[in-house]
Amino acid sequence: MSDQLIVINEQRIVLFLDDELIAVRAVDGDVYVSVGHLADALGLDRQGQTQRIERHTVLLSGYRRGEINTAGGVQNAYLLRVDLVPFWLAGVNTKRIKDDDRRLKIEQYQQNVAKVLWEAFQDGRLMADNRFDDLLAADSPAAQAYKMAAAIMQMAQQQLLLEAQMQDQAAKLQNHEQRLEQVEAVLGNTDRYITVEQASQISQAVKAIALVVSRQSGRNEYGGVYGELYRRFSITSYKQLPAHKFDQAMAWLTEWYTSVADDDVPF
Repeated sequence: MSDQLIVINEQRIVLFLDDELIAVRAVDGDVYVSVGHLADALGLDRQGQTQRIERHTVLLSGYRRGEINTAGGVQNAYLLRVDLVPFWLAGVNTKRIKDDDRRLKIEQYQQNVAKVLWEAFQDGRLMADNRFDDLLAADSPAAQAYKMAAAIMQMAQQQLLLEAQMQDQAAKLQNHEQRLEQVEAVLGNTDRYITVEQASQISQAVKAIALVVSRQSGRNEYGGVYGELYRRFSITSYKQLPAHKFDQAMAWLTEWYTSVADDDVPF
């Protein structure tokens, strides 16, 4: 568990089976519930439950501390992310509970409390009441208005998610474009030297010419051919030949070779 307090944007009292649970939403959008209030509502030992959470890697990943408002003032509370609440409650073995009412209550918590806690910050529904579903099914003007508002909210949520995805795609596209511009800038840089492969071609061409000329003169002409290449292109090494002059240099070397040799160009 992180020792750093989470920053809370919103706090709500959520009613579930006549219990008042304190739920909060952090700045990152995650919803948490007070572990102490959950344990009290279910008749579970607070200390024992916090120790059980701290021993579990998965539960610990969503276990935080935060300051909540209570009747006694602001208190430092242990909070569990609501999506982990069913997983935590699943560790409570209801078969060992002899009290039927308490066993049924814990099972209802296991099944529904996480959904209710999450919905409290989505559409303002702060209680789990089957009568609400019955009222919606009655299709009264108020129910129709609620359904329409819920549909609009859902569409707005989908639009926000779509816009976020489009922004992500636009950012990725911009990143690709910037990389492409960098590649194009390198390829179009007249000061860029030839590649290793191109340097090898130049070297082979020079050696082929020098070999023919050396046979004709009886001297080692390698230095002379390289020297003429350096003089013609104003370089001190064939590896420093500008990339944009590679084709020109190869054409010049090819012409030189064909002027001193009768066979096909070997490079």
